[in-house]
Amino acid sequence: MLVVPSIDLTGGRSRLVWWPGAGAGAGTPTDRPDRIARALVEAGAGLIHLVDLDGARAGQPEALGAIADVSRAVAVPLQVAGGVDGPEQIELCFAAGATRVVVPAWAVIEDAGRLAACLAIAGDWLAVGLDARPDRLRDYPWRRYLPPTTLDQVVAELAGAGVRRLVLSHGGAAPDLGTLRRLRTMDVELVVAGGVADMTAVTRLAEAGVDAVIVGEALFTGAVTLGAVGAPSARPV
Repeated sequence: MLVVPSIDLTGGRSRLVWWPGAGAGAGTPTDRPDRIARALVEAGAGLIHLVDLDGARAGQPEALGAIADVSRAVAVPLQVAGGVDGPEQIELCFAAGATRVVVPAWAVIEDAGRLAACLAIAGDWLAVGLDARPDRLRDYPWRRYLPPTTLDQVVAELAGAGVRRLVLSHGGAAPDLGTLRRLRTMDVELVVAGGVADMTAVTRLAEAGVDAVIVGEALFTGAVTLGAVGAPSARPV
């Protein structure tokens, strides 16, 4: 399983200051995404996840300049989330240097045409972001589905449409390992975002068969370290 660092972007800067060695009074603090990404790659990161917080609020990419800066600074894949709600936004992110994108489930799950258009542009480099908490799925104002809607039902439909990667969030709560083990049997890569505070949680996700985990603040504080954990995934991430 791969540990993927996440950099939250706001106003073209990192929301969190990167200061490796802060506990020992060493290192130089920075909020520049390109410098942080370079340091993370030098520490072993094989993929960088960028979250466009301003874009998520605006409904369109707002951090294209920062994405371009990171793209020029590192030679690893860049995955962008936030404000990527359709094919036009995907094209903007790719033009800025992104190699992968995450679209929210609400934007495509009930719009087969939009999902197909996103897949036509991004192909296997498209991921769908999905809040995996049962109560969120149950309370979502579905138009096509008759309640109760299950996570398995949603994932099966996305996989059937050609989606090969899911980014599962849990609102900051600990991921449900039983659910992840069950979804592991479906033909999708599982990436967990959020709810990971230490290496014990990372190890548990690896044992559950998760392909990758996206980590932000816990990585910045040193509670989680970079590198592969457990047996290598049989599926690319």
